[in-house]
Amino acid sequence: MSGTFMGMPSFPRAARTAVRDATLRGNLRHATRTIRAKRAGAVAELEDWAQLREAGKQIKDRTLRHLDRHLVQVEEAVTAAGGTVHWAADADEANRIVADLVKATGESEVVKVKSMATQEIGLNEALEKAGIRAYETDLAELIVQLGDDLPSHILVPAIHRNRGEIRDIFRSEMGAWGRPAPEGLTDTPAELAEAARLHLREKFLRARVGISGANFMVAETGTLVVVESEGNGRMCLTLPETLISVVGIEKIVPTWRDLEVFLQLLPRSSTAERMNPYTSMWTGTTDGDGPCTFHLVLLDNGRTDTLADEVGRQALRCIRCSACLNVCPVYERAGGHAYGSVYPGPIGAILTPQLRGLTTELDASLPYASSLCGACYEVCPVAIDIPEVLVHLREKVADQGGKGHRLEKAAMRTATWLLDHPAALTAGERLASGTRKLHPKRLPVPGAREWTNSRDLPDMPAEPFRDWWKKNHA
Repeated sequence: MSGTFMGMPSFPRAARTAVRDATLRGNLRHATRTIRAKRAGAVAELEDWAQLREAGKQIKDRTLRHLDRHLVQVEEAVTAAGGTVHWAADADEANRIVADLVKATGESEVVKVKSMATQEIGLNEALEKAGIRAYETDLAELIVQLGDDLPSHILVPAIHRNRGEIRDIFRSEMGAWGRPAPEGLTDTPAELAEAARLHLREKFLRARVGISGANFMVAETGTLVVVESEGNGRMCLTLPETLISVVGIEKIVPTWRDLEVFLQLLPRSSTAERMNPYTSMWTGTTDGDGPCTFHLVLLDNGRTDTLADEVGRQALRCIRCSACLNVCPVYERAGGHAYGSVYPGPIGAILTPQLRGLTTELDASLPYASSLCGACYEVCPVAIDIPEVLVHLREKVADQGGKGHRLEKAAMRTATWLLDHPAALTAGERLASGTRKLHPKRLPVPGAREWTNSRDLPDMPAEPFRDWWKKNHA
């Protein structure tokens, strides 16, 4: 699977193919259950987890209400610290800015620390068209890139791959991208990690330009923060001469005190760690320490439109922990590729349609990629009520019309008329009871057919309730 996510089939069609892949389902089941069990244990250690969660929610909501002010504050602070700030309204503008900045350095390759914002805008593909090669340095992102694949999880982009598949990818593809895999490489984790380390080390030492995202931006100082587990981020952020960071405008926190809350919430929710192994922070540039040139690209790309929706805006609280994916029964069975977005799972089902709009078949299908069980809301560290937003977006999709929704509206109009005319309703009930032996177990009507393929219709009573009531409660 290569290329961008756009143009992929709707979620139901993509999921139908995914659930038939026994290997994929096995990989997902093992990984998600392991991660969520560890997370539950890490969260249970904190007696004040509920208070931390509420604090994270309140900080995010307060920040979003005054986002314009905080963005100006970030720009002023970054500029004062020696950096340059660029504003990108959409993906095309962001890609153009980054490509021009790289070209200005005279370089034709860059190293990247894992960044969902750059995946969202298709930066790697845009750079390739401009003659610039981007090398992913996160281990899971490296696997995805070498396998000409797409990420399927927020935290573990290669979660759909097992060790044997990763070994085969390393053996066949590493040589085309740089240092080849060692002879006799096996699928033991230590050997796979060492092969990746040796392959990436030459990239780190050669690169003159690094590209990153950021987990957080501290408005009061213009400091950017990246949290990660491998150390690749530290290498990308310190060794290159030029650093370009592409960051969504919602990643701001006002103060360092606010940041402290999220540095407790994120590690336990994502990797089940009390503290993530690497927390890298940088503020502009410093002579003789780190990159001598720093550019910050502030990305909108649909976020302002999302902010305007009073119900849907809570999706912008997301800190990309992936906890909602690991508890979602739909994600566990369908996998991330079925969502057709860099943001899979429950959060993707509400974030992607708001960033991209509901105009395509794929995006209009995403709010329905959920059982509404509520498990995602229970584990979200910033209390995003994902089921509420899903229902809200479903209403918007229904308002757009379409064949299925026209049938639904016609059925509701018919039901409304019947409920307004008691005599007609009584006659209909008696007719249904009198013909109950002729009723099928499955409905042949499109839309209802899918529902009754996996469940029986309830048996019709021999006597309508109204007639029974008249007899027994005269």
